[in-house]
Amino acid sequence: MTFLPKSDFLRTMVERGFFHSCSDLEDLDHNLRTQVVPAYIGFDATAQSLHAGSLIQIMMLRWLQKTGHKPIVLMGGGTTKVGDPSFRASERPLLDMNQIEANITGIKQVFERFIDFNSKPTGALQVNNAEWLDNINYIEFLRDIGKHFSVNRMLAFESVKTRLDREQSLSFLEFNYMILQAYDFLELSRRYHCVLQMGGSDQWGNILNGVDLTRRVINRKVFALTSPLLTTSEGKKMGKTAGGAVWLNANLYTSYDFWQYWRNTDDADVSRFLKLYTELPLDECNRLSCLQGAELNEAKIILANEITSLTHGREAALNAQETSANVFEKGMAGSELPKLVITSLSFPLTKALVDLGFATSGKEAKRHILGQGIRINNCVETDIQKLLTQSLGNPIKISFGRKRHALIYFQQ
Repeated sequence: MTFLPKSDFLRTMVERGFFHSCSDLEDLDHNLRTQVVPAYIGFDATAQSLHAGSLIQIMMLRWLQKTGHKPIVLMGGGTTKVGDPSFRASERPLLDMNQIEANITGIKQVFERFIDFNSKPTGALQVNNAEWLDNINYIEFLRDIGKHFSVNRMLAFESVKTRLDREQSLSFLEFNYMILQAYDFLELSRRYHCVLQMGGSDQWGNILNGVDLTRRVINRKVFALTSPLLTTSEGKKMGKTAGGAVWLNANLYTSYDFWQYWRNTDDADVSRFLKLYTELPLDECNRLSCLQGAELNEAKIILANEITSLTHGREAALNAQETSANVFEKGMAGSELPKLVITSLSFPLTKALVDLGFATSGKEAKRHILGQGIRINNCVETDIQKLLTQSLGNPIKISFGRKRHALIYFQQ
């Protein structure tokens, strides 16, 4: 990058590793230095919670507000009914309105921990694009908005080409998604004077569509800013584990498991993650990143504490750290471990493993047991027919591998 931003926000984006591309870096930098800039990121409501892969976008909105600007969280109550086809091999399952509304409610809980929703000039807004998409007149929309889109250009988008090159079906419904996303930017600019859309680099083409549409329809210059798509040093997608997604809502993924996910960060990822997912000063991030061998565990614990504090609160982070110390250093059970309450006299171990999220099916649970990956009260268990009873203790400590543990309570 030859141009060095002067605005606090863009300088933070560059220095901490959030920056990938910008449609007009110098002009956006000028806007950010001279006025409060409203900026948005869109989130479709496809699940009850966002997962750790969304944290980079959430942190961008947090830094935006901390540097004196206005975050807009756009919930895709309308676009979720269509489904973003970007780089997907198949069409998303369609959700009904009740599911979408419930998902939006769950997702908002995450944002309330990261940004402040208030009436101040920099107070965050949550907006639902169903407000304008649900009542679109199809013929008017085609005439007024559709005329600005070239099918030739849309077919050239990498996300579309990839799907078609693999001879995988792309429905007309999904093909319209990029037009709806562009229309979102136009409407947010009209209604809330939004001048910036942010997102992952895979959304670059879609965001530029909105930049172009807004210029064409209301003659207003707006901007695109994207972050890099992150994978771990092992090439794994952020926010995914062998057991499934690392959800940000504690009712779907416990604060203890969330803390452990970050504590178990690969050595090669510590430096990047400290800058992206914490607010520690860069000098401190660099100091921690330079630690070697066993001392690097200090940096991983700080990383886990900082991001768990942001997501679940400081008390949850400290409880998770204490539980981890009890489990790994002292051999104790740890009160913050995930729990399963059983009301029957006995319970199959395989079903307990599924209910705890240690396995996705009974068949997988049996594989874990036969592979000597399961321990009951620190003793390896190899009996796939094993029944858990109160005679084993109350609670019973179940361990999967070296790093995942849970407690089972009997309640009569």
